[in-house]
Amino acid sequence: MLQKTHSVAGLVSAELVLVYQNVSFLSWEAAGALLLGCLAGTLADVDKPGSTMAKVLFPLSALLRVLQVRHRTVTHSILLLILLMLVSSPIPALFYWVFIISYASHPLIDLFNDKGVQLFWPIKPKVRLLPKWMAVTTGSVVETGIRFVLLIISLGIPLLYTFHLI
Repeated sequence: MLQKTHSVAGLVSAELVLVYQNVSFLSWEAAGALLLGCLAGTLADVDKPGSTMAKVLFPLSALLRVLQVRHRTVTHSILLLILLMLVSSPIPALFYWVFIISYASHPLIDLFNDKGVQLFWPIKPKVRLLPKWMAVTTGSVVETGIRFVLLIISLGIPLLYTFHLI
């Protein structure tokens, strides 16, 4: 999936955490959480040369390249997610959960991609949730449709929350 799709998925994840924790969308905490969600949703692609995260976090990206980490392996694995949960546990609960859930949204939606994800790294086989003929190709019309639906959801969540419908 493209960065913009992952960013919107991270945004939706952050909004869901805000709703769950009953945080007003009209607060500084919410603004920070939404920004964090957009960024954390794209972070797993730091292993992909040329990606925005690889450029922003160049030292980490370069280290991953030196270590010959391939795309959709370590950074998309459950093992790294558990490590991130342990390392980031000292941060405040709101931002902790936004970071973890938004980061987890990345490999989750990549499971619908035709290339799959090495979810159980270091175990080699890649996992995908759909048969290859039904899977979503990066940059395809189907991905654009998914991103559009996520954008609609991202607009709906704050409105529904504001009017106490969720």
